[in-house]
Amino acid sequence: MPQRLYTYPPLLRGRLLQRYKRFFADIELDSGETITAHCPNTGPMTGICQIGNPVYVSKSDNPKRKLAYTWELIEVTDNEPTWVGVNTGLPNRVVQALLEQHYLTALGDYGTVQREVPYGENSRVDFRLEGDRPIYVEVKNTTWTDGRLALFPDTVTTRGQKHLRELTALLPEARAVMLYFINRGDCTAFAPGDSADPVYGQLLRTGVAAGLEVYPCQFQISPEGIDFLGVAPLQL
Repeated sequence: MPQRLYTYPPLLRGRLLQRYKRFFADIELDSGETITAHCPNTGPMTGICQIGNPVYVSKSDNPKRKLAYTWELIEVTDNEPTWVGVNTGLPNRVVQALLEQHYLTALGDYGTVQREVPYGENSRVDFRLEGDRPIYVEVKNTTWTDGRLALFPDTVTTRGQKHLRELTALLPEARAVMLYFINRGDCTAFAPGDSADPVYGQLLRTGVAAGLEVYPCQFQISPEGIDFLGVAPLQL
């Protein structure tokens, strides 16, 4: 049964007019007003940045913000009408709740959940869990698809490659986990995005062979909130 891990604040519906300079999106609200919203996804947003599609934005009352609106969701119709999360600030908050509530049962027993713990070469892992062996968990937001297959990355990521090398180097003294946050509910499996970054795909396979654990976590996204659906099959 899906578990609600995040509830959105009241959102405003509109349609996407354009995204530019990575951080900005012009949106026509259903009220007829055109606004500029902050785009919190700085990546290429391959396949989901579809002009004219329905979107939802949140509005902040903080007078110090340059842009009051934040782009939260977009609806795509690759497989069926599906809401996709745009706000990349949310996955780690949702995963923290997932870990604290022990919904990812494959991780077994563990105690304290720590965030942003230094490790590797001047890196910080997203989460460190205290268990029989420490568990290091790196989270990657995933929205690119090929049909119902979720893919990561959607562009060359030297930072992501570095994380895979550093996580693999922790083995076997610690457990190392890649958690892919599938930020849409229409995917049934996950694979590395080899066509975008073949080096990343090879490093992932090398890591898995050495004991790296991979959990592609499925989430249902709606204007109401984010629900955990379970773990999707991994295709290597």
